[in-house]
Amino acid sequence: MKKIRKYATISDVAEHAGVSIATVSRVLTGNTPVIEETAERVRAAIAELRFVPRTAARTLASRKTNTIGLILSEIGGAFFPHLLKGIEAEVRTAGYELLIHSTQGVRQHQHRAVGEHNTDGLLVFTSSLELDELKRLHSMNFPLVLMHQTPPADLNIPVITIENKDGAEMLVSHLIEKHGRRRIVYMQGPEGHEDSQWRERGYREALEKHNIPFDPILVVKGEFDEEQASSTMQQMIADGIEFDAVFAGDDDAAMGVYRALKLTSRIIPDDVAVVGFDDIQFARYISPALTTIRAPIEEVGREAVRQLIHLLNGQQAQSLVLMRTELVIRRSCGCALSDHHQ
Repeated sequence: MKKIRKYATISDVAEHAGVSIATVSRVLTGNTPVIEETAERVRAAIAELRFVPRTAARTLASRKTNTIGLILSEIGGAFFPHLLKGIEAEVRTAGYELLIHSTQGVRQHQHRAVGEHNTDGLLVFTSSLELDELKRLHSMNFPLVLMHQTPPADLNIPVITIENKDGAEMLVSHLIEKHGRRRIVYMQGPEGHEDSQWRERGYREALEKHNIPFDPILVVKGEFDEEQASSTMQQMIADGIEFDAVFAGDDDAAMGVYRALKLTSRIIPDDVAVVGFDDIQFARYISPALTTIRAPIEEVGREAVRQLIHLLNGQQAQSLVLMRTELVIRRSCGCALSDHHQ
């Protein structure tokens, strides 16, 4: 049996997989289609030989591109500019360049426009990279940090996220205790989104704590999206579903709820209390000002970069950084302007 050198080369991978060096290169870059069976054979060889791909320049001693990659599922909405601001500022402070790739509308196995071949490490936002690709990169010991997404138990990848459950529980408990609301709608975020799942858990725990039966008809799709939330809210009203408060899931969805309620002549907060999550900049300026949960979005971006820099410097990164959230009381929940207004 051929002895594997300490540092496998692309030639070793090609020989091990029974393909040409050019085929290995195409699998690595993802720019040219390769038959899936062949691609899987190449990926298996890469994992078995622990091959770490490098461009010609990075086969030298430094092996650095001086670039950090950021993979996002999308760049729309009011949330992402805050996240990007924090990431960009900290990347610049660390002396790196930033390369951004959005996977929205991109098919599986086409996500390698940003990866080990052109960056020194990756920041990965929730739901933007398939599990197989995460496993592949992790098996190569490629530096990774996840944001708002926990990895499977067998992947030791650092995670930066926020305290969603406690924030949601505080918010819904406030609606119940201070304003007597009992028919509270929860608008879910995108399917599989961990922030949404934890916020729903907080919502359910608040109901249970106050002996309010959970009604599945009040849990609907908001998608963290203004248009979807507005459409869903209008449909609920048309269907005659009774509710006296809406936890919109996030502030973008809350904007859609505002639109729908105004279209149907329902007054906020007299008829329906509305609350959001994130405390995006516009939340304090809309009318009535939005009661929400302040999430340290920009700081999540900064901390993710800091932890990645630790890995790039050969240091230990924290396995989980959980950032605290804060209840921000304004008028949309029913509190008077003088009550804890921020």
